[in-house]
Amino acid sequence: MKNWDSLDEMGVCTTERDCEDAYRVCQTLDIPFHQVSYVKEYWHEVFSKLLKEYERGRTPNPDILCNKHIKFNHFHKYAVKTLGADAMATGHYAMTSQEDEEVFQQTHTAPTSSTLFRDRFEIRNPARLYKGADLLKDQTFFLSQIPQDALRQTMFPLAGLTKDFVKKMAAEAGFHHVLKKKESMGICFIGERNFENFILEYLEPKPGNFVSIEDGTVKGTHKGWFTLTLGQRARIGGQRDPWFVVDKDTDTGDVFVAPTTNHPALFRDTVRTDRFHWVTFDPPPELVKTQMMECHFRFIHQMPLIRCAVQRRRVSGQWEDRAAGAQ
Repeated sequence: MKNWDSLDEMGVCTTERDCEDAYRVCQTLDIPFHQVSYVKEYWHEVFSKLLKEYERGRTPNPDILCNKHIKFNHFHKYAVKTLGADAMATGHYAMTSQEDEEVFQQTHTAPTSSTLFRDRFEIRNPARLYKGADLLKDQTFFLSQIPQDALRQTMFPLAGLTKDFVKKMAAEAGFHHVLKKKESMGICFIGERNFENFILEYLEPKPGNFVSIEDGTVKGTHKGWFTLTLGQRARIGGQRDPWFVVDKDTDTGDVFVAPTTNHPALFRDTVRTDRFHWVTFDPPPELVKTQMMECHFRFIHQMPLIRCAVQRRRVSGQWEDRAAGAQ
């Protein structure tokens, strides 16, 4: 997939390089290579939404949005409807409740009206999303908003493998050009950038003050609240001790900061959100019946899971979900 049409800061088009790498792998394996562009869809359905959220003082996750709108929507439909594939296989370190061993053991045959993978859908319960074997590389966080119909037609070949073992397999297969690639980091399909410089290419600078949450004094200035994330260290010159972002006022442009990583203002035990996206059920029967459900929660990839209780209540005629009593 080509989803971004730009060069990185070094003047290198990483999309073209990735395309060449994938083509070389396909040649070695003697399988067809297809390329499709979703530059327009990515801009309208992912990136423009990111910009709007940044302007509102929020910090959206582009990888989650990209999986939801591009990979497991547009690309999934292309694979199944245009290419006629039985399912889509991706390199995510994740797992589903559908066992895929039988599918992997199939010998390649000409397409028929009915295949093993499609037959399995007729008798299966909704697919559940599980963590993969490599907990350090687990990517279920980024798959948390993909639709059920796409998950049911997705295979994760790396589900039971670790990254080290995958690298060993790649080396034995002779894919040394892939092994030399860096870990994929940064914004999905855009790459690793200086975030402040990058976002200021698309949003007008709106300078404001860093304000102490303790006494209201001004500690420094910033180029725009949208360049900062709650909890991150604020780069403030002339300060002996580190300060961290606590809150943002999009009306005044003030960004409130607190000293040290253990300041009480940095912690919350209640989070309010709009309706959840349920991968399997909508919503779970337990939550419907009691308006409360115990579960685990994380808001950052690789963050330890935290026990919490979810409560439901109506606000202005709509359901609102609340994670309360986190421990």
